[in-house]
Amino acid sequence: MKAVCICFEVHLPLPLRWYWPKEGYGDVHIEKYFDMEKAFHNFTKFASNIETLNEALSKSIDNGGKYTLDVSGVFLEQCKLKPEIIDGFKKLGSKNVSFAASPYYHSISCLFPTLDEFKKQVEMDVKTIRDVFGNEPETFVNTELLFDKKIMKTLKEMGFKCFISEGSHNIMNGYDPMHVYDNEVPTLLRHINLSEDLEIKFSDRAWPGYPLIADKFASWIASMKGEVITLYIKYDAINTHLQNNEGILDFLHELPLCLKKHGVKMLLAEEAVELFKKQELPSLESKMTARYGMHNLLGNHAQHLFMHELVDIGEMLEKLDDDYKREKLTKIYRYLQQSEIFLEMNSEERRLGYERAVNDLSILSDIERAIIITEATEAAQNESAGKKEAAK
Repeated sequence: MKAVCICFEVHLPLPLRWYWPKEGYGDVHIEKYFDMEKAFHNFTKFASNIETLNEALSKSIDNGGKYTLDVSGVFLEQCKLKPEIIDGFKKLGSKNVSFAASPYYHSISCLFPTLDEFKKQVEMDVKTIRDVFGNEPETFVNTELLFDKKIMKTLKEMGFKCFISEGSHNIMNGYDPMHVYDNEVPTLLRHINLSEDLEIKFSDRAWPGYPLIADKFASWIASMKGEVITLYIKYDAINTHLQNNEGILDFLHELPLCLKKHGVKMLLAEEAVELFKKQELPSLESKMTARYGMHNLLGNHAQHLFMHELVDIGEMLEKLDDDYKREKLTKIYRYLQQSEIFLEMNSEERRLGYERAVNDLSILSDIERAIIITEATEAAQNESAGKKEAAK
């Protein structure tokens, strides 16, 4: 038997503002660093079609489809603007839909020197999914499909049954990922080409595969060797196709029926790792990978410096005694860990990447200043309290 697992990433980042240091001598708040107007615009644009997409997914499920949804905490927070979007995901049901866990803030905190922050964010996400959807996540997807061997023990201890990561060339050594791979947490690897056929190429009229209909796609999968193919696709990319090519709706409706016709079963990720025998893949012991390569996240000096400063800020925050200020600063600090911030500093347009880096590091500098001022205030208060006590 051959199977396919399809996972949709549902996420919209909170974009940073272009920030000027002269603004940094006042109160610290989210709107000071993040472009909330742009975030609202992006969310509204996405939300306008998400009901249509969810209806298409629902019909696909009625036809036998099964899907894993990786919904970020950052996206769920934005859904407070339109709670019916969450209701739409709830209506998909629980029998043929599962919710994967990931770092709540879509961060790359797994690359910090310790996994404390990473674990806290995963626990936050698990609790949120449990509270919002009534679903206990069994599958874990790291931000940007990042794979680092050091996180596997932690994920196993947290009870995850399945891990989805990138099927990159340095992991696969030129082969396509077509199996469940043996690991501390059984691992599925994204089939890059087939995922991008849906995510990127579907509406490209110049693409030789255009138009892509469900039966054609199902026949491609059926003709491949191996047992299970994993597709990981951004939901907002499907939304973009909807604006350019409404054929994506028919594709989603018909895909389960066409896969069944070609002898391919749709499975949830956690079902696949239970059903198929695990295959050895030695590169999982020694290699790291991420969506489109680790160099996109940490490929230049600015990105490494930003990561170093984030680690320092985290250590500074732990020492603050003022619970209210620590909580307020920590929330901003975690938004600053979003993977998109790192990716923008590695822009193909080198000058833009440099300008982003200067901007982003200025924001971190202002956060550090706010923490130092808070520490100084606390120290002065403690000294004053000590003198009063001594005077008694």
